[in-house]
Formats: sequence, structure tokens, C-alpha cells
Amino acid sequence: MKLLVCVSKTPDTTAKISFSENNTQFNEAGVQFIMNPYDEWYALVRALELKEAQGGTVTLINVGPATNDVTIRKGLAIGADDAVRIDCDPKSSLYVAQQIANYAKDNAYDVIFCGKETIDYNGSEVGGMVAELLDMPFISYASDMQLDGNNATIQRDIEGGKEVVEVATPFVISAAKGLAEQRIASMKGIMMSRKKPINVVAPLEVADLSTVVHYDMPPAKAECKMIDPENMEELVRLLHEEAKII
Repeated sequence: MKLLVCVSKTPDTTAKISFSENNTQFNEAGVQFIMNPYDEWYALVRALELKEAQGGTVTLINVGPATNDVTIRKGLAIGADDAVRIDCDPKSSLYVAQQIANYAKDNAYDVIFCGKETIDYNGSEVGGMVAELLDMPFISYASDMQLDGNNATIQRDIEGGKEVVEVATPFVISAAKGLAEQRIASMKGIMMSRKKPINVVAPLEVADLSTVVHYDMPPAKAECKMIDPENMEELVRLLHEEAKII
């Protein structure tokens, strides 16, 4: 099987976030970056499991500058065979999806994996866009996937329950918690990753249809009020008069 895993670079969850250029650009100075957890823990690992069970190859694809190679190497250390980096600035979800689809269209991948969302923008957009551009089925928020030949049975999370669908390859899938178990790169994997190829590809020339107007920081959290557990009347009063939830 030929498996393609879309991976992205995101700020660590403990990073201090700020913006520059009149709040129109994310300020990367001093920020520690990681591979997006949904891409790494679930999408990549499930692809590796399929390769181990049925044979084939696992290729990573990333849209971004050369500084992203560190993140890509981590995926190679975990077990991917090779990687492709589209050498450009990932401006928007559609722009990223167009770059991925343009590369994938001529390479006959059986399954294209991505995380259900990135932990910075939480857009959940790229997977569906890639599927549309390639005219492939798209299954989102997958928490279980079993493959029998060219047919997959996939369980996905929906509001209030689970949904089970069947789909034939090729298709695009977005990975949610439960699809696989996190793996940690071994020392051998880290050493081997240095020899695995990262194929740098020129970007597709397409117009970016979105523009960042500005970023806003979320409002500061209100001070936490501590209520004596014996004073239920005060708790009820605050919930009624201040929180206004009862």
C-alpha cells in the first residue's frame, strides 16, 4: 500500500503566544514547535500499523519552509520511509490543501491521512479540501479503522455517538483520538532518520484566496473565587447573581 501522511508544525501547548505586524502575523520568536499531535500520535502511527500488517510505504508530506525539516525528521524517526516538503509559506488551509493535492494526484496513494485538526488553528479544513480537490471520499474524526484488502471499515465520532462507515480505497481520512496509540522514536529510529530522504518540491503557483485581517488574544481568565464547601447558600447566590447560570 502507498500511504501518505500530512504533517504540520504547531507551537507547543505551553508556548507563550503573541502577534506582530499590527496583529496580522504570528510571532514565532522564542516559540518551541512540535509536530501536530493528531498528525503524529494517530494519523502517522495508524499508517505505520497498516504498513507493518500489509506491507507498503509511508510517506510524510509537509507544506512549509526548511525550518520544518526538524519536525519532519521526527516523523521519519518514528518510522516513515521518506518525506516530501512543499517549499513555501503555508498561508491558508486552502493553499495548503492545493499543494498537497497537486503532489498527491500523480502518485496513486491508497490512503491519505491527516490529523482531525491542528492544535493552533483548530480548523479541521485541510483533509476535506484535499479530498474534494482529488475527488476522493473523505471520512473525518475517525477513531477506529480496519482495512480488508481495498475496503475499509471506519468508526467515526459524531454528536452523541459513533457512526460506522465502509469505503473503498483511495480515500482521505482525518484521525481522532483512538485511531492508534502514540509511539516514541527509538534511538535507532532517530539515527536512521538522518539518512532518510526529504524531497523538496517547488510549490504550485496558485492564488491565495484568504487574507489575515488581524489576530485577537482571548480575554484574560477571571479570578477564581474559592467558596467554603460548607457555605452552599453563598455558592448558589454567586451562581445566580454573578455567573447567571441558574
